[in-house]
Amino acid sequence: MKQTIKCRLVVLLAAQLCAGAAAYAQSFPDKPIRLIVGPGPDVLARIVGGRMTDNWGQQVVVDQRPGAGGLIAADMVSKAQPDGYTLLLTTGAYTINHTLYPKAPYNLEKDFAPVSLLASISFLVIVPPSLPAKNMQELIALAKAKPGTLNCAHSGPGTTAHLGCEMLKSAAKIDIVSIPYKGTVPAIIDVVAGQAQLMFAVMQGGLPQVKAGKLRAVAITGKKRHPSIPDVPTITEAGYGGADFVTWNGIHIPVKTPKAVVAKLNAEFDRILKLQDVKDRMFDLGLDGVGGSAESFGEFVKEDIARWAKVIKEAGVKAEQ
Repeated sequence: MKQTIKCRLVVLLAAQLCAGAAAYAQSFPDKPIRLIVGPGPDVLARIVGGRMTDNWGQQVVVDQRPGAGGLIAADMVSKAQPDGYTLLLTTGAYTINHTLYPKAPYNLEKDFAPVSLLASISFLVIVPPSLPAKNMQELIALAKAKPGTLNCAHSGPGTTAHLGCEMLKSAAKIDIVSIPYKGTVPAIIDVVAGQAQLMFAVMQGGLPQVKAGKLRAVAITGKKRHPSIPDVPTITEAGYGGADFVTWNGIHIPVKTPKAVVAKLNAEFDRILKLQDVKDRMFDLGLDGVGGSAESFGEFVKEDIARWAKVIKEAGVKAEQ
């Protein structure tokens, strides 16, 4: 009899909690939302934040917290109230950091709940026009003919562009030299000048220079060619699928946020990504809108963590001190 009463109480309590969560989600949001940006593009945060404000009538404040490769921003959000009012714009840097910084004050998988995969971003394999390599095959042949002489520029140790250099070394079995720069812009400048011979440049960084004829794109990462440069083959089409990767932007929130709130946020981001003006703006920025369920985003993040962990360990990459 006592056991039956306990079971009924448990069921009643669960029902009350579910009802409370549903009521909370229905009224959400009733105050401003903070969207924290670390290494991600604040322009994307402002695009989606503006549409959320228009639809919900609550201000979305974009709060930039740069520094430490995203550790500062992520730590702040991980410690925020799990109520849906503090969001983190996550990027591929966070799945790399998961392995590079094992002692970080947060854990991406344990302390955060995935909400939405906003965009994926391809990289261009760029070379200076003066380099005698008009395609990926010729670039690899040149690297094999002159081992240790081609410099692969990147935006710093442990960055996606750096790991791209390491992946290409392994996939093509070539000896190229990874050269770190303090950011994407100075790296691209040296490739234009011919001081470095190749680079994995994120679309929004490399495409303008390619369009201007200052650089040549010999391949693009990702599953498909980009409509802006349809003649440039994917790196897999070129025969080096082992060096294929993308970076991305998404939304995470503190892990104990009610599921009903996560679902409401996910639906809102999906709605925004389908707006034509948002699609057009993202296209101009070199971003491919994705969307989808929170669960599929969670699986994507797990796979990305595993991919970069393998590259980092095999190449012996260490975090910049």
